[in-house]
Amino acid sequence: MEVTIHRGAKEIGGSCVEVSAGGTRLIIDVGLPLVTPEREPFDAGIIRRTALQELIDTGVVPKVPGLYTDGDAPQAILLSHTHLDHVGLLHLTRPEIPIYATKGTSKMMLAGSLFGGREGLDRHRHVEVVPRKSFTIGSFTVTPFAVDHSCYGSVAFLLEAEGKTVLYSGDLRRHGRKPGMIRDLVAEAGRRGIDVLIMEGTHIGSGRGKGKNEYQLEEEIQGLIAESSNLVLGSFSPIDVDRVVTYYKATKSAGRVFITDAYTAFVMHLVASEIGIPDPKEPGHSVRVYYNQAFKQRQESRRKKVEELFASNTITLDEILSEPSKYVMMFRPSMVDMDFAGTVPPGSHCIYSYWQGYLGKPDWTKCQERLRDAGGKLTPAHVSGHIYEEDLVDLVRELDPKTLIPIHTFEPGGFKLFYDRVTQLGDGERHNVG
Repeated sequence: MEVTIHRGAKEIGGSCVEVSAGGTRLIIDVGLPLVTPEREPFDAGIIRRTALQELIDTGVVPKVPGLYTDGDAPQAILLSHTHLDHVGLLHLTRPEIPIYATKGTSKMMLAGSLFGGREGLDRHRHVEVVPRKSFTIGSFTVTPFAVDHSCYGSVAFLLEAEGKTVLYSGDLRRHGRKPGMIRDLVAEAGRRGIDVLIMEGTHIGSGRGKGKNEYQLEEEIQGLIAESSNLVLGSFSPIDVDRVVTYYKATKSAGRVFITDAYTAFVMHLVASEIGIPDPKEPGHSVRVYYNQAFKQRQESRRKKVEELFASNTITLDEILSEPSKYVMMFRPSMVDMDFAGTVPPGSHCIYSYWQGYLGKPDWTKCQERLRDAGGKLTPAHVSGHIYEEDLVDLVRELDPKTLIPIHTFEPGGFKLFYDRVTQLGDGERHNVG
């Protein structure tokens, strides 16, 4: 068995790994870069503007034999989750290659295609996988394991062939709403004996200590809502279903009504029965749906289907502004101009639940200015979707692989500070398992 990291060996994002054995080639994730080689933000629009061969020649698309162009194609693509740095190049891959992904990943890609300007998952290529249910592809037995990450439907993959075992962590954490997932992973995968662990290291070398968990974040957000006397604006990713639950519960505990946009409402509709939150299509008073101006500019036929779905639970901007202290409203910076006519409601409190680096972007800079002008404020309240360094150290020691290969990190050498058996690869470099 052989492992090749085509990209991601020394960067966060752009993940693409190949595992091969007995003539079978499996590709795990086909991610979009997050940054340039100079660590500047990557312009994702270049993918739409540039021919495939030029993208390959310039290194934007890694040179993986048969994955994007002619040649012997891999037998399958396995997707760990739907964040763009793991699936952003999927639409460029050859259409005859089957794609193995969870139902949750399929649902989040559907929502992203309808509301987020992303590519959906081709249902003709999709083979659904179920956590802890093994399946065979050529020489490999593959077992997906559900993992807790800031994206619904995420999995790690255990791959077995030729008497060897490789575990690909994908992106995961131990401080979300479902810490039992990692315990199950350690119990099931660890007992089989792991020859190679391909481990994400987003926080390796960051110097950040162990932070709060998602339940503590819920308490913090509830407190921020309770201390606010005007409209509360919540900003977070709809496909982070844990965060949707956090905001819904914090809002309800604070005695307010949670107002979603169409994107968030659709995600809630897709997963409500699985995670025990209200479905916004059902009449009720704890969740309402506001159609912002960006949504109203969408194609009429698609817009009407969504409007019909949530017809019994919609709310207007006039209704919100008539009693702003009753609501916590899903917010995007584009709403400053498109919905609030260049300002924000007086005294608004925006709770910001993304990576703080985005606050330096022009849209968020302008948003913060408008909040200050209106006597409001912005408060960051967030926990990472990636495992804290302290938890990562514990997890690696519990799994105890014969070899650890770092991925999804700017500091691959940092693993050697706490684990002796580390093999640091470069992009495109092949490792023979055992």
